[in-house]
Amino acid sequence: MTIATGDDRWLIAIDIDGTLVTDDGFLSEQVTAEVARVRSLGHEIIVATGRSAANAFPVIKDIGIQTGYAVCSNGAVTIELHESHERGFKPHEVITFDPAPVLGELIKALPNAHFAVEDVDGTYRFHREFPAYALGDLNRETPLEELTSHPVSRVVVLSPEHDAEEFGNMIDRLGLHSVTYAIGYTAWLDIAPSGVSKASALEKQRAVLGIKPSQVITIGDGRNDIQMFEWARELGGYAFAMGQAPEEVKEAATAVTAAVEDHGVAQVLAGFEGIVYTLK
Repeated sequence: MTIATGDDRWLIAIDIDGTLVTDDGFLSEQVTAEVARVRSLGHEIIVATGRSAANAFPVIKDIGIQTGYAVCSNGAVTIELHESHERGFKPHEVITFDPAPVLGELIKALPNAHFAVEDVDGTYRFHREFPAYALGDLNRETPLEELTSHPVSRVVVLSPEHDAEEFGNMIDRLGLHSVTYAIGYTAWLDIAPSGVSKASALEKQRAVLGIKPSQVITIGDGRNDIQMFEWARELGGYAFAMGQAPEEVKEAATAVTAAVEDHGVAQVLAGFEGIVYTLK
C-alpha cells in the first residue's frame, strides 16, 4: 500500500446530516470503513457541517477522526481535534458578527418565527421552542431582546407557518445584506458572518495543509453545501451531491452519488483511486 505524501495528498470535505448520517442519525459501517481506508492512504478528510461543534463532535468521533480539524457552524467555527483536549476538541477559529441588524429585519418580516443564536462557546439561546434535535442539549430559553445582546457566530430562524419554497422566496425578497445565509430543506434559515461559509473555512485548511488546489473533493446534500461545491470545482476539484439532494444542489455538483440510505459517501470514497488515476 502506497501512502500519499506532499503533493500527492487530497483533501476530502464531507457534510454530516444527510451525507454521513441519515435523518435519524444512523451512520453505516460501509461509510466508516471507507473513511478509515482513505485516511490510511495518507489523505485528509475534514468534516464540514452546519452543526455546532458540540453536536458535530460525536459523529466525527464515530467515523474515527480524533486529530486534525473540523469545520462547524457553516464555516463560522473551526475546531482542533485531539484527545488531550477536555472535550476531545477546542476552538481553533470562531468568527462572530453583530446579530442585531439582521434580526431586526427578520423579526419585522416574520413576527411568528422562532429565532436562536449560537454563542462563541457553541451553546444556543432561543426565544421560542425549536425541535428537540435542532439545537442539541446545550441551549437555554431567553427573551427575544436578549438575542442581540452580544456578538454571535450564527443566527437560526425557523418559520413553521411557511413551506420551504415560500419561505425561500420571502428571504430572497428581504435581500439580507452583510451576512451569508443558507436555506434548509424546510422553512429553516442559517445566517453566518459576511463572507463566511464552509468553503471559506476549507480554503484556509487546504492552504495550511499544503494540498494542491485541484486535489479537493466535497460531498454534501444541502443548499449550504453549494458554495463548498463551487469552491472545489473552481479549484479544479470535484463535488459530489447525495442522491436525495434538491435539484439545485445536484446541479451545482460534478456528479451525483447514491442517497445517504444507500451509503453514497462510501461509494464516492470506494471509487477514490479511480478518480486519482484518471488525472494521471
